[in-house]
Amino acid sequence: MKCRSALILCIYVALLLLSGNIVAGNTEDKTPDYLSARWNPLHFKPAIDYALDAQCLGCHQEVLQRKPLSQSPAGIKSSESLAWYQKDETYQGEQETFHRRHMVTSTAKRLMKFKCNTCHQGHDPKDEASGTTDTTQKDLVLRKAVNPDICLMCHGKFDYKVMAGLTGDWPEVADTFNGDCVTCHKEFRTKRHKLNFLNEQEIEKAGEKDSNTCYGCHGGRAWYAIAYPYVRRPWLKRMPGALPEWAKDRPTEYTKRFTK
Repeated sequence: MKCRSALILCIYVALLLLSGNIVAGNTEDKTPDYLSARWNPLHFKPAIDYALDAQCLGCHQEVLQRKPLSQSPAGIKSSESLAWYQKDETYQGEQETFHRRHMVTSTAKRLMKFKCNTCHQGHDPKDEASGTTDTTQKDLVLRKAVNPDICLMCHGKFDYKVMAGLTGDWPEVADTFNGDCVTCHKEFRTKRHKLNFLNEQEIEKAGEKDSNTCYGCHGGRAWYAIAYPYVRRPWLKRMPGALPEWAKDRPTEYTKRFTK
């Protein structure tokens, strides 16, 4: 562990030298310009794995300060028009920006624990896209973008075709189950929401109170209508039949950085 910490410190200092924050014979802390700021160690690994929100927001505080326009260029007032995410009845409040919806709204504070580096895992400061040179870092995405699988972990399409007993999308079959997702989920897939960017207990409470809360994320606000290949735990004995084909290639554990 000490060797790893020392290595991270050496890399950090080296990158500071490259970015111009430390000049030989002059330790004066200078405010970096945009070009040198791009080389801040927080923008890529390994530093980004340990970055605190306060460090990210020190430069990017505008992501939580921006508010949607009160009216569109065509003159349509936001107060008189629903955004797509507001059309699900589980959404409360006025229109909000993407980052605010996931970090500072009342719903976000109650149900979520997102950090900046939950989604943002850095980029290659030398290039707009990762993987274009033999020295580029692996597993990076386009600058200021994120891996869409992170979005799909919550906002994947409601994939009723792989759910035992469901013959259609939730709005079509909800009445059969008295509108209660937990009718099945208290027996099958009982281990859920155990991820470090979610408030597991509050989500479960919200789901018990109103199942529309469940569908609000898992279907009601589906992202690009793509289903996410959720992790499959060891098949429960009480599940009928053998392991189905669609589940055979599913991973059995989530990426470690998302687990508690």
